[in-house]
Amino acid sequence: MQSNAASIHASVAEDFAAVNRTILAQLASRIPLVETIGQYIIESGGKRLRPLLVLLAARALDYPGDKHVTLATLIEFMHTSTLLHDDVVDESSRRRGKATANDTWGNAPSVLVGDFLYSRSFQMMVEVGSMRIMQVLSGATCVIAEGEVQQLTNIGNADIEESDYFDTIQGKTAMLFEAASHSGAILADASTEQEQALKLYGRYLGLAFQLIDDLLDYQGDADTMGKNVGDDLAEGKPTLPLIHAMREGTPEQSALIRQAITDGGLEQLADVLAIVRETGALDYTQRRAEEMAEKAREQLEILPPSPYRDSMETLTRVAVERDV
Repeated sequence: MQSNAASIHASVAEDFAAVNRTILAQLASRIPLVETIGQYIIESGGKRLRPLLVLLAARALDYPGDKHVTLATLIEFMHTSTLLHDDVVDESSRRRGKATANDTWGNAPSVLVGDFLYSRSFQMMVEVGSMRIMQVLSGATCVIAEGEVQQLTNIGNADIEESDYFDTIQGKTAMLFEAASHSGAILADASTEQEQALKLYGRYLGLAFQLIDDLLDYQGDADTMGKNVGDDLAEGKPTLPLIHAMREGTPEQSALIRQAITDGGLEQLADVLAIVRETGALDYTQRRAEEMAEKAREQLEILPPSPYRDSMETLTRVAVERDV
């Protein structure tokens, strides 16, 4: 797994180094707290998958310029701003094994620095200078916001169907993956067919990642995940493992999970974990993630052979084989 992840970054190592330099340069602000919180969240150990998708998509289509670095940076800023806001909404105290910004500095600074990063991303969007990319990214921000609101309204609702769940994760997670690979293709003047394929590649990859995240909430541990097992249950989030367990379990098992979702908290975590395992919910979620990863892989057939395409294919395996 580690070598796979390293090989993905190796194919765009110089570009990635340029993105990291640009991130630091664009965090510059006359307000010290903006830089402090911005650097803290940016350096908190994330995988930087979304900017990676921009770089790989553009290079896989032989993009010769350097605007892909700006594009990758602004997408990372968009993502980081959503993390700052999400942690406030979720009242989270940990992310990636570290204290969250809101836990360290408070809610108000976190929200406002999130706004700064979001605004800075639009400044960089103008620098990229593509109206089509602006159209894709501005549309994506609306979908992402709707996905977050949809997730919020789903909390404590045990009547969520699997299709509702997929609609939610498409908005809140997969949309930015999709926008990253799609905008990278647009920048590289992809053909209509290549552009559509890379758009779908990002979508399916994002769905696979979120499915595994939701699975790991019921089989990971705090040390590897950087958060507590059962966090989703504690917040009353009806994710796919619970939806499947309610559908396949006995009436008594289904009723217990419904109550756990409605009440929130972790009082029934041990019972829920047992039911999730007994009903095959984890295996089912893994299979659905692998289906999404395979769909992502299929989209790459339209690209010419290259180390970048190889990295994008490896990424579909990393998405479903990881344990963090």
